[in-house]
Amino acid sequence: MRLVTYRASIEAESRLGVLVDDLVIDVAILGARAGIPIPYRMLDFIDLGPVAITELKALIEEAEGRWPINGALPIENVMLLAPIPRPRKNIFGIGLNYVEHVAESARALDTAKDLPTKPVIFSKPPTSVIAPGEPVVHRADITRQLDWEVELAAVIGRTAKRVATNQALDYVFGYTVLIDMSARDNRRGGQWIYSKGQDSYAPLGPCIVTADEIPDPQTLDLWLTVNGVEKQRSNTRFMLFDVAYLISDLSQGITLEPGDIIATGTPAGVGAGRDPQEWLCPGDVIEAEVTGIGRLRHPIVAG
Repeated sequence: MRLVTYRASIEAESRLGVLVDDLVIDVAILGARAGIPIPYRMLDFIDLGPVAITELKALIEEAEGRWPINGALPIENVMLLAPIPRPRKNIFGIGLNYVEHVAESARALDTAKDLPTKPVIFSKPPTSVIAPGEPVVHRADITRQLDWEVELAAVIGRTAKRVATNQALDYVFGYTVLIDMSARDNRRGGQWIYSKGQDSYAPLGPCIVTADEIPDPQTLDLWLTVNGVEKQRSNTRFMLFDVAYLISDLSQGITLEPGDIIATGTPAGVGAGRDPQEWLCPGDVIEAEVTGIGRLRHPIVAG
C-alpha cells in the first residue's frame, strides 16, 4: 500500500489516505462504512502494528471500485503533506554510507578517507520536515553552501530494542523518500545537526510504501536532479551498511519506536564533491526519486 497524509483543502484537517490508482481513499471514512474504527492520522495507524496493514489491505480489496461518498478524491484535488508531518523524535541520519560518497566527502569536506567501520549517525529535528512541493528556505545570512542528498528512509513499525540483523526488517513499517538538505558551512566542531537540521531541511514523502511491497530495500534505484540536470544516480545495493544492519546497530543502544525514521545515507554526486563545487540558490529546483516509492520536487526560495 501507498499511504499518504493529505488535506482536502487548505482549511481542512490532515488525514490518512491510501493511494489507489489516481485516487486518495480516506481510510477512516472507509473503515467507518465497514464498522471498523481506523485512525485518521499516520502515527496512530502505525501504532496499531502489522495487523493494521493486513486488515486495511483486505478492506481496500473488498471495497475496490465502490468507494464511500466523500471518501475518494482525485489526487490532483488534494494537498499532500509529509507522510509523517511531525515525527515524534529526531530523524536518525546516516552519514558516509556509500563508498563513492565517502571518497568525495574526504576530498571536499575533510571527513575521514577510510570507510567507516560503524554507521556514522546524526539527527534532524522534527521541525526540519516539509511536505512534497513545499519550498526549501535558503538563508543567505546563515549559509552560502546549501547542498542536496537524496536518500531512502525507513519508517519503524514496532518497538525495536537490541534486535538481531537477520530480524531487523521485521520491524519496518514502510519506506519513503527524504532529501537531506545540508548547509555545508554550518558544521560546528565536527557536529552536523545545525548543518542538517534547519527548518525545511528534510523534504519527506510523497508517501510511505508499506514494507510488504518492498521485501528487499537493497534493490532500489535513487536519483536527484537540480534544474533538470542529473546530479546523483545510484542503487541502494551500494550502501556500506544495509537497512537491516542500521536498524540493528541503532537498536543496540537506542530504543526505536513506531514512527521513528531512519534516513539511510546518500550516494556520490553532492554539490560539495563536485569540481568546481556547486551550491543551491534561490530559484533552483531539486527533484529526487526512489524507484517504486515516489518523487519529490522542491523550489529553493530566499528566506
